[in-house]
Amino acid sequence: QVQLVESGGGLVQAGGSQRLSCAASGRTFNNYAMAWFRQAPGKEREFVATITWTFGSTYYTDSVKGRFTISRDSAENMVYLQMNSLKPEDTAVYYCAGGPFGGLAPEGYDSWGQGTQVTVSS
Repeated sequence: QVQLVESGGGLVQAGGSQRLSCAASGRTFNNYAMAWFRQAPGKEREFVATITWTFGSTYYTDSVKGRFTISRDSAENMVYLQMNSLKPEDTAVYYCAGGPFGGLAPEGYDSWGQGTQVTVSS
């Protein structure tokens, strides 16, 4: 069973940076897709970024392109989300997700972390 554990959330000022980490365990991750989603209060969970484990191919939602970077460390089974130039609208609970299908929809992922709160103050 895949386990995903996020860390690194907290309070940051607008314009600042933060790095989220996701520790993955429970299987080999070749041919797996990993992603970050976020959910703000009263809103649907939305896709942020995804990376393929084997080749490291990435894709981002438009609102974070140029500001966020997703990466993975295959040796350590870690996935990261480096967030720069943070804005108040980035405030949300951020979730790490993994699955064999991937994509932009939550349905493409069958494993989820518990979430970590990111709050950006103006």
